[in-house]
Amino acid sequence: MLLHLSISQFTLVDQLELEFGPGTSTLTGETGAGKSITLDALGLALGGRGSAELVRAGANRADISATFDISGYPNASDWLKSQELDSGQEVILRRTIGADGRSRAYINGQPVTLLQQRTLGEQLIDIHSQHEHQSLLKKETHRRLLDEFAQALELAAETRSRYKTWQDQYRRYRNLADSVEEAEARRNLLQYQLRELEQLDLSEGEIEALESEQRQLANAGDILNGSYQLAALLSGGEGDIAEQLHRALQLLSAMPEQAPALVEVAQMLDSARIQIDEATATLSRHIDRFEMDPERLSEVEERLSAIYQAARRHRVQPSELPALQRQLQEELEDIGTEDTLERLAETCSKLEKEFRAVAAKLSELRRGAAITLAESVNRQLVDLAMPHAKVELALQALDKPCSHGLEEVEILISTNPGQPPRPLGKIASGGELSRVSLAVQVVTAQTSRTPTLVFDEVDVGIGGATGDVVGRLLRQLGETRNGCSGQVICVTHLAQVAARAHRQYLVEKHSDGEQAFVALRELKNGERREEIARMLGGQPSPQSLAHAEEMLTRPL
Repeated sequence: MLLHLSISQFTLVDQLELEFGPGTSTLTGETGAGKSITLDALGLALGGRGSAELVRAGANRADISATFDISGYPNASDWLKSQELDSGQEVILRRTIGADGRSRAYINGQPVTLLQQRTLGEQLIDIHSQHEHQSLLKKETHRRLLDEFAQALELAAETRSRYKTWQDQYRRYRNLADSVEEAEARRNLLQYQLRELEQLDLSEGEIEALESEQRQLANAGDILNGSYQLAALLSGGEGDIAEQLHRALQLLSAMPEQAPALVEVAQMLDSARIQIDEATATLSRHIDRFEMDPERLSEVEERLSAIYQAARRHRVQPSELPALQRQLQEELEDIGTEDTLERLAETCSKLEKEFRAVAAKLSELRRGAAITLAESVNRQLVDLAMPHAKVELALQALDKPCSHGLEEVEILISTNPGQPPRPLGKIASGGELSRVSLAVQVVTAQTSRTPTLVFDEVDVGIGGATGDVVGRLLRQLGETRNGCSGQVICVTHLAQVAARAHRQYLVEKHSDGEQAFVALRELKNGERREEIARMLGGQPSPQSLAHAEEMLTRPL
């Protein structure tokens, strides 16, 4: 649940520190006081969209942080561990927005992407706003609400995944079927090119070896002549290197006294003599084995010519021919043989059966949950002064399946006895739509796994005794849910709703003559009674104060 919210330099807020606890909390105040600013800031901390306009005039940046207790909510804990962001039973989400519009997001002090922050935020808070009245007119909203209520989100995700896999293969099948002649022509060309490269049979490193051999064979005469000259220089008669070293060693050995430096020189010259002897032997073997082979030179040049010609035809470097051969082979395998179309058809049929099997399970869950959800909503509508209204969730089979399953989900309503159920937008008035939306939200929220539920003026268009019912429902949601302490935060303009809350916060707008700013504080005892009286009828009077006291002390 939300423990602490810190807001700095955000729109009309200079600095605001708020402590929250379990139960239901309401935010009240005059119209235009900025009640929704707090929730807007919270939305940013959860990964919502931001802009430079949200930074308080004259400030460098807006800074919002929200601290949550996630003990008892393993999904959030497991996600944090998977992202290496775990820090115990509390988590801090922080968001900054600069005056230049640049935004940064943090989880437990570590920089993260907005997607990561949004993903975690969706597991911590479920926000219901008055704008959802309009989204309730959309069929995709009906399907989402039903799947959430049926706890079928994972099955719905699997259905989408299997549908995508099936359709991907089906598109491949259709593309291949629509271009059989073109594919056949391409297959023939690939087969011809591959036969040519296979006949060439070029191995890795062969080009470098052939080019080196070609250079050696082409310059055989110069190489052999140079080798003879080198042999003569090393050990070929009077004055050669070997004889010079021999004389030097004789001079050293004839000296009467061998100084340490001369001993070292003698050792080096003796080592040089051994190296010269070995070089002479190696050069001799080279000369003995060296052959001037014009026929081999012709073979090498023909092989290189074939390789170079193949490279020119394919417009690649000679060294790229092996990679090209692999690429052409892969393309040929992708096009497949003549029976590829038949095998693809069999694959598509198999994938369609797998999709329909999963989608059928989803349909079964939806049908059962649709009845339960409709019954629960109808019970809430009775308390919300719509006793004759009947809501049902219609599941209409689709002519063609889609990624969402085998049926279309739509909420239908009948507001009067004997009237057939029809779509919400065609039969419900604005006030009725508000109450239906609230009933749906209350029912679905009771099965929500998120710790905190936020309602932003969902009671628009509701008043009187119905408002008291709304307040009671919201208070019930703030009690323990799913074995954990519940938490509800609600922006409201109804005294009946505020009076039912566990705690109440007052939002006030002030001005110093140059700038306006918003302040928020928790109301205690008499302060709360005065605010309830104001909400009932403007300036508090003895009568409104007494009424407010009665509402606050009324049994739950």
